[in-house]
Formats: sequence, C-alpha cells, structure tokens
Amino acid sequence: MNQDYIKPDNWSIIEEGFDTSHVKSSESIFSIGNGAMGQRANFEEAYSGDTFQGSYIAGVYYPDKTRVGWWKNGYPEYFAKVLNAPNWIGINVTINGEPLDLNTCTSVEDFRRELNMKEGWLSRSFKAILPNSIQVEVEVKRFLSLELDEIGAINYQVTPLNSDAEISFQPYLDSGITNEDTNWDDKFWDTTKVNQVNNQAFIEAKTMKTHFHTCTFMESEVFLSGKSVLIEPSNTEDSNKVSFSYAHAVKKGETYSIQKFGGYTVDRNHDKSNLVKVAKAILKTATKKGFTQLLKEQKQAWAKIWEIADITIDGDVKAQQGIRFNIFQLNQTYLGKDSKLNIGPKGFTGEKYGGSTYWDTEAYCIPFYMATKDQKVARTLLEYRYNHLDKAIENAEKLGFNNGAALYPMVTMNGEECHNEWEITFEEIHRNGAIAFAIYNYHRYTGDYSYIPEKGLEVLIGIARFWQQRATFSADKNQYVILGVTGPNEYENNVNNNWYTNYLAKWCIDYTLEQIKKIEAEYASDFSRIAEKVKLSKKEMALWKAVADNMYFPYSEKHQVYLQQDGFLDKELISVENLSKSERPINQKWSWDRILRSPYIKQADTLQGFYFFEDHFSNETLERHFDFYEPFTVHESSLSPCVHSIQAAKLDRMEQAYTFYLRTSRLDLDDYNHEVHEGLHITSMAGTWMSIVEGFGGMRVRDNKLSFTPKIPKQWKGYSFKVNFRNHILKVHITQEQTNFEIIGGKDLEILVNNKPLMLRADSLKVVS
Repeated sequence: MNQDYIKPDNWSIIEEGFDTSHVKSSESIFSIGNGAMGQRANFEEAYSGDTFQGSYIAGVYYPDKTRVGWWKNGYPEYFAKVLNAPNWIGINVTINGEPLDLNTCTSVEDFRRELNMKEGWLSRSFKAILPNSIQVEVEVKRFLSLELDEIGAINYQVTPLNSDAEISFQPYLDSGITNEDTNWDDKFWDTTKVNQVNNQAFIEAKTMKTHFHTCTFMESEVFLSGKSVLIEPSNTEDSNKVSFSYAHAVKKGETYSIQKFGGYTVDRNHDKSNLVKVAKAILKTATKKGFTQLLKEQKQAWAKIWEIADITIDGDVKAQQGIRFNIFQLNQTYLGKDSKLNIGPKGFTGEKYGGSTYWDTEAYCIPFYMATKDQKVARTLLEYRYNHLDKAIENAEKLGFNNGAALYPMVTMNGEECHNEWEITFEEIHRNGAIAFAIYNYHRYTGDYSYIPEKGLEVLIGIARFWQQRATFSADKNQYVILGVTGPNEYENNVNNNWYTNYLAKWCIDYTLEQIKKIEAEYASDFSRIAEKVKLSKKEMALWKAVADNMYFPYSEKHQVYLQQDGFLDKELISVENLSKSERPINQKWSWDRILRSPYIKQADTLQGFYFFEDHFSNETLERHFDFYEPFTVHESSLSPCVHSIQAAKLDRMEQAYTFYLRTSRLDLDDYNHEVHEGLHITSMAGTWMSIVEGFGGMRVRDNKLSFTPKIPKQWKGYSFKVNFRNHILKVHITQEQTNFEIIGGKDLEILVNNKPLMLRADSLKVVS
C-alpha cells in the first residue's frame, strides 16, 4: 500500500481535503466512462498545477511510428496510441475577473470528491478563497450517459459567500490537445472546422494517418437560483478552440450555475459528412430530457447492471469498496455493444500500453463477462479474434511462418501487431494459447458449441499450425523444445522452454485435434467447408500430434516441481522476504539486467498454467508448486495477486487468499505499485471478481454442471454474488454458518456443492450448512 486517502465506503469512492500531490492519482481513480468514451477526472475549471489531462474515444487511435535505437527485422512499424481526444468538459470560471484555479487559491476548504458507483456519477464540492479575497462555494456533478452513449452532462454551480460578485462561465471545446504518451511528439489531430451557433458549438477534426473523423460538440444553459437565465453569450473562436462567455451579477448567497452537454460523434458509427447533423440531434434529445431526467436514466441503467454484476460483502467495508470499484470500472470500459471494440488495459483512464486489447481479455475478462452479462457479450469478444484471423496469419508470415500459421498480436487495434518491445512482441507468444483457451472456456461455461464449427475451429487451426512450426526438435533431448520466449513473468526474457508456454502449446494442439475429430463426425458440412478453406490434411495433423506428444517440460527431481524455464535453478534463489522494502518495487529500483538475473517473478507463470488447467494436477502437486514459486513472486504485475488468491483459497489458506484478494481489489485505490497516476489496471480488475467467485466461492464447471466449494475469510460475516449460467440466474450467499443457493426465475438447475449434487428449484432457496 502506497496511499491511504480514499475513504472507505460501500458504494462510493470518496476523497476529502485538497492535496495537490493527490491530483493525478485522483484523476485516474475517479475516471468515468460509458463504453463508447471516457475521461480522467480532470477539473472542469482551469488548473495550473500538475495534471494529466485525458479524454478518450473508444476505437480511435494513432499509429505512432516505432522508436528504437536499433531496427530489427520484423519490428512493427508503429505502436498504436490511445488518443487524447478533443476536450469538451472545460468550463473556465472567473469571479470579478479572477480565474478560479485551485492551485492559486488562497485557501481551499471542505474539498470533497465522490464517484458514486451505484448510480454512475462523479461529483466535487469545495469552498475556496480566490486571490481577490472572494470566497465561493462550488458544487459540480458530471456523468457520461449509458443510454445516450455519445453524450455527457455537467452541472456546475458557484455561490459567492462573502460578497456580491460578477461570475462568468466560459464553456469551451478544444482540439489543440496532445498526448502524454507519444514517441515523436507528432501532431495527432487535424482540426478541419470550428463553428458555433446560438449556444451550440462544434469542432470537426480527424486523426492523422488513421483518418478517423470526429465531431466534438457542446451546448450550455445557465441558471440563477435554479431558474433559467437567457444570456446572449459572447464567443471566441480560433483554429482549434471555441468558447462562450456567460457573465452575470450574482448576489452573496445566490447560486449561479451552468449545465453543459457535450460529447463526440465519430465516423466509426456515422457517415463522416453527417457528424454535425447527428450531434445536433443528440443535443436536441439530451436538452429536451434535461440534466435531471438524464441523471435519472443513468441511475436506472446502472441499477440494471448491478442487478447481476454486484458482489456484496458484509463486515469489511474496504473489501466491499474494492470489488465494486473493479466491477464498476470494467462496465465503464466495455459493455459489449460494439463488436469492433475490446477491453484496453487502461480503459479510458490513461494512455500507457497503447492498443485496445492484450491477452488479458481472454485470460481474465471473458469469465467476468460470461457470468455477469448475456453470453452474447463473451461470444462477441471471441468473434473479435476471429475477425482478426487474417491479420494474425499476416503477423506470423512477417516472422517467417507459413501455411496459415497464426500469431495473434500482443497488442492491437485492428489485428496488426503494434507493440515494439522485442521481448514482448516476438517472445511473449503465450498469448496465442490464451485465445485458444478462451474458446474452450466459453464452450465449457455457456454450453454453446456452435461458435467452434462456425468460426472457432479456424482460429484453433491457425494457432496449432503456429505451435507446430515454432517448436524445434532437440536431438539431444529427443523431444520438442520451444526456444527464445518470454512467459507471463516478464522478468525473464529470451528463455528456453518456459513451462507455461510449452504446456499451452501441447494443450492447444491436443484440443484442436479433438475439435477436428468432433466436427468431422457431427458437423460434416462445416468440416468440409473449413478443411477446404484452410487446406487441412491428415499428414499435417500427424506433424502436430508428434509435437504435442513429445513436448519437453523442464522438471526438477530435487524440488519435485516443473521449472519455470530451463535455467531457473541456476539463479541465486533468495526469497522475496529477504528483499529490503527500500528496493521495492524492483522494476522501479533495479536495473533491467539485475532483474533478469534474479529469481524474482513479476506475476504467476507456472502457476498461471495450474490455474488454467487445475484439473490436470492434484492438489498436492499444486501445493508443492505454490510453495516453491510464491516466495519468489513480487506481484509487480496487476495480473498476479488474483491467481494466487484463487489458488490459496483452493489450498484452504484463507488468510493468504484474503491478503491477495485485498491487494488485487485495492491495487489502484491503494496504489500498491506506485503507478496509479498513469491510469487504472482495468483488465486485471476482472481477476478481482474471479478471486471471490472462483476463489472463495470455488465456482467451477465440472461434468457439465456448475460446481461450488464455498469458503469465507474470517474477516467477513458473509458475501453474495450472482452468475448467469446458461440462462439461469443463480444467487449464492455464503456466511460463516451456511451457504444459500437460489435460482431467480427460469428453470430448475442441478449443481454440485462440495462435489455432491444439489437440485435447485426455480424461485426457491436451498441451504447448505
């Protein structure tokens, strides 16, 4: 834990007291989004202190030219940058000609910021004395509409407390923005048109190179003591900015306010020639509804999400706040409405990592979306990869693979690889396995097999071809090896025979061959279509099988564990407990050379394989590997604590499981890794959900049935969650004394509890002591 200023609360993230050192951290933590756009929690008014300004539009990016000191063949030509979009939230405020700026105010008191997760809005309030001695009270509320997802709304009100004052609101649009994350300081946006009419303004701009056309728009109305005031605003306009000015004399104690509606229309969704026309229609709808009605609809939309997605925890406010924060941010980032979108690692909260998807989606996020949404949402995520299969084949061809071998990108926006760190882009090939595993996991959970013969088998064949070609036959070992890779543990680069990668490769081939056999027997027309399309032959499949059946796995007889990679035991095996706190996190304190020579593990690697394939190993084997590797794990990846929490719970180590749960659930709230100012760790947040549902709840699919082995941390009185399993809504409520299972509507469902069958009748409660 590196910060502790967020106030514990069941349903809100709350900050009290203004501290300039918290500004950038809070801009990340209090971020808002609606799946189509999002923004950091920047102040609407001017702020001259240290800040990270950021607004983002889903799917809009820039191909920033790769910057490396030594160009290697095969390098991607660009790194896709999530673009800081034109700013529509800005409202400059002046009081008697003095700008309101919390960095220059004489004093700031009663500062309070709240992100209400239950209802989906952000608020801020404070009292401030300006340099001209005028004291004001300010209250702001803002949200991005889920119902009208191209628009957001702001209600900003100012009350002079010690004097009458002339207050001016200056709402503006600004396309002259830059990215925090850029390789060459390129100009990312080209503003093509700025115009305003009455109280509306529009900036049309397109991205350089990718040519996404956008319209940023706004409309404002001002009020005095709650009543609309008709003011003919003055306006200013230049090549990148347009603003209005609404000035009014305000008596001491009166409240002057502005309601501002703004957002984006994009040619991803509309004809580029109609963007202003569509924006005007959206503004008409929003202003007709008004701020209050839109906010009411926002609360209703979030209530619908929480109806299935919520997890309750009784007796531990910090744990409750943590899980709801994670669920809230996941839903702000992705709602499954657009098949061309995916779940970016920072969502709408920052620019680090670039791209719209990593392997995190398949390994961590799909289970969350399968269980808390309609299964169509998870299927859409699978189809995202199918739609990029041709690009994955092209990516492999660039590296010398052939015959339809597919290497999915580590980072992508459109299917092309756009990450340019060699050890990640070209060595971290395990991402291929996560994509295949997601296909298996989707069928296992939903029971929907149709995706595999329709689309999934083509993906599996491309991946199997890659693994067969990527493996090398070692005459010395008389087995197949996989050389020069990086596993999920990125603190070991360019290693040979990473166990996780080798195991995934074998499993992918075996699983693909199983599906080919099944589809040939049961879906003959699909098999014929696919076999002809991809030129599949028995001879080729025999080559695959030879690799899978004779894959090498490094193993230590002394320790009775699979080795993370061939050279792991050559390292000086000093456990993490012997590391000084002053040297943590090592990725910020040590040289990269020192990290690579150390035994320290960034995230679950071998244990990640045990998480995916736990049915392949006994509890005793898991325990032996957990005890060997966890002492060397520094958990400096956001993806690490959740897997360890799940496995600790499986091993009945509930205190350890609880500690890991708190770390994953409050990773950003408490800034464990000293980096929350850069943005939140969105994709790992799904792992927090897994820590409770799969870890403490013990939810699995066994023998085609939902199975539970319920456990509870001693710190909790009880907890509950719901899952949508094959169109059955199941509520599970676990206390220290008993577990309740309830099917809500629908049909009867047989489940397994502690490996024993239990029949659940629709709309009735079953209690298990």
